[in-house]
Amino acid sequence: LNLPQTDFPMKANLSVKEPQILAEWEKSGLYQKLRQAFKGKELFILHDGPPYANGHIHIGHALNKILKDIIVRYKSMRGFDAPYIPGWDCHGLPVEHQLFKDLHKTKDQIDRVEFRKLAYAFAMKFVDIQKEEFKRLGIIGDWQHPYLTMDKDYEVAILTSFARLVEKGFVYRGLKPVNWCFKCETALAEAEVEYVDHESYSIFVKFELKENEKTKALGIPFAREVFILIWTTTPWTLMANVAVAVHPDLDYLLIAAEDASVMMAKELYNASLKEMLGKGDHKILSQFKGRDLEGLLYQHPLGLREGKVVLADYVSKEEGTGCVHTAPGHGQEDFLTSLKYNLEVIMPVDEKGRFDQSAKEFSGQHVFEADEKIIEKLRHLNRLQGNAKILHAYPHCWRCKNPIIFRATQQWFLKIDHKDLRTRLLGVIKEDVRWVPPSGQERISSMVENRPDWCLSRQRYWGVPIPAVICKSCQKHILDIRVVENLEKRVTKEGTDAWFKTDVKEFLPKGFRCPCGKAEFEKSMEILDVWFDSGVSHQAVLKGKAGLKLPADMYLEGSDQHRGWFQSSLIPSMAIDGQPPFESVLTHGFVVDGEGRKMSKSLGNVISPQEIIKDYGADILRLWVLSSDYNEDVRISKEILASMTDAYRKIRNTVRFLLGNLYDYNPVQDRIFKKEELLEIDRWAFFKLTKLIEDVTQGYEDYKFYHVFQKIYSYCNEYMSSLYLDILKDRLYTAGKKS
Repeated sequence: LNLPQTDFPMKANLSVKEPQILAEWEKSGLYQKLRQAFKGKELFILHDGPPYANGHIHIGHALNKILKDIIVRYKSMRGFDAPYIPGWDCHGLPVEHQLFKDLHKTKDQIDRVEFRKLAYAFAMKFVDIQKEEFKRLGIIGDWQHPYLTMDKDYEVAILTSFARLVEKGFVYRGLKPVNWCFKCETALAEAEVEYVDHESYSIFVKFELKENEKTKALGIPFAREVFILIWTTTPWTLMANVAVAVHPDLDYLLIAAEDASVMMAKELYNASLKEMLGKGDHKILSQFKGRDLEGLLYQHPLGLREGKVVLADYVSKEEGTGCVHTAPGHGQEDFLTSLKYNLEVIMPVDEKGRFDQSAKEFSGQHVFEADEKIIEKLRHLNRLQGNAKILHAYPHCWRCKNPIIFRATQQWFLKIDHKDLRTRLLGVIKEDVRWVPPSGQERISSMVENRPDWCLSRQRYWGVPIPAVICKSCQKHILDIRVVENLEKRVTKEGTDAWFKTDVKEFLPKGFRCPCGKAEFEKSMEILDVWFDSGVSHQAVLKGKAGLKLPADMYLEGSDQHRGWFQSSLIPSMAIDGQPPFESVLTHGFVVDGEGRKMSKSLGNVISPQEIIKDYGADILRLWVLSSDYNEDVRISKEILASMTDAYRKIRNTVRFLLGNLYDYNPVQDRIFKKEELLEIDRWAFFKLTKLIEDVTQGYEDYKFYHVFQKIYSYCNEYMSSLYLDILKDRLYTAGKKS
């Protein structure tokens, strides 16, 4: 743009100058002019992963958006039509949690539809705030027409995508243990869980074996009590114990200890466990293979029920006793074992994390608060062999930061192995997608290989409803495509609030009945996982907007999205269209302080992009991004920013010097075209420039932007400023413009 030079002082003064430049871009319709200029050229689509609309942007947002902007600008300069449509993730727990915090209320204290209106306004407020903050970073995009997951047309696309998955048989309702946040009272996806150090009880508990034909056949003596010894860090889950798992191939010892006989894995019978079993000599009475113990019966240590010994390959010989307490309602592996052995799934814990009436003396108590009382009762019953506290990585809710529990509930799931989906996902990850850096391929492959079915339902207010109906007679949940389609028609005009405001009869097809024969229904109030909302953006945006294409050329997000948005996008795309939504995926690390520590308010080391822009200008922030090796965590500090300012000044002053000496130069009239007319030093300068262009272009093609920075900085500092321009000074003062 030809901006009047008199508008700005000669020094950079970025914090003043940049807003004026940005205002000129907006006034002139720069983005629209770019689209017009590149119309008809080959498309390059970098599809924006939507940030949550629930606060101001942080330094991680700046790193992410600037990296995207660098690529989009580069591709435009290479002749591609590279539109950039920014987006926002507007539904879900991030917005809901923050709003409830601001309102000082819980979800039981406010009407659902009223809250949804407040949530829409809250999300919209932060969309507008973040939009201005992103624009201030110099990000070029279609800010007038972003995509929002709460827009009516986007909500229709979510429902349409969900309907296609239902039609294809991927969606089912089942009882399974899921990550459950008792504070937020909802199921959580794997990507909504973070592991944080947490202090837990570590206890060893004795389960008394029952004498029967099986024990006689094994030659187990019952002259005194015989126990199988387990170890657990979740004493409260003992209330739901129905089995003890042993490894079929491990050796197990029956040991005569101080006052009883105890069974445990041979490889774990070490010094500390010997001490725990009591003083005196211990005698090994028998040795068995784990598979020989299958079917042994025991009495629950709290006298609740009879349990049995089962086999499982996941039993570890690294810690514990080699005998794993099994509560199918509180763990994925335990649940799979229950299917194999037809074990009862007991769930004595409600949505708030409290024991129900079936827990008798512990009913009404929160599970974590009940730990001490359960341990005390085990001690009183002489079933506690050892007790300590340990610090270990424990799953926490990503939003409220509280520890979570595993809890078996009825939920809607996407079956990951239906129609060979998991195998197809692993195939395209390996064969069809370029991962930058390449290690991303192995990372996401291992996650997809081991992931459970996707829990799609949430017990919250702010999101797209799962349009299931519940039979009032038999309580069966029914998902019918016709109900979904009837809701879609209403959403086009009213948005998804229509589901919560309208009588269920208006969504039911004529003559609709439950398989039990009854025709009275109520609406399910569950909503879809917010990761599904953003995960189907390829359907809503890449398919739904003119001038885009599917698959996108690139998705670009932080490395944590291997378990988040990359998976939640890939899974529905493969299930619906049979192809990945992206041809390449670029990931970056997290921003840390100058010492490599995670940024936190408690450490006082948080640096905000707004602070940097105020003190230095956005171009310094952009140069910091360009100079960083984003494959690792990226460091930032005042010292690093000061060095970036020096580098910026060196590049800028080099360009100023060059332009200052061309003020009266007209390339059409004055340019020298014949190479032989150039002095050797000028030919050398052209050679260095040509090499720089090659190196910089290769750096951009390889997405190694720090190579670009290093080459440009070295060129300005070493070849231009220190050498070429120094040699030229006399000529510049004396020679004519045609020289």
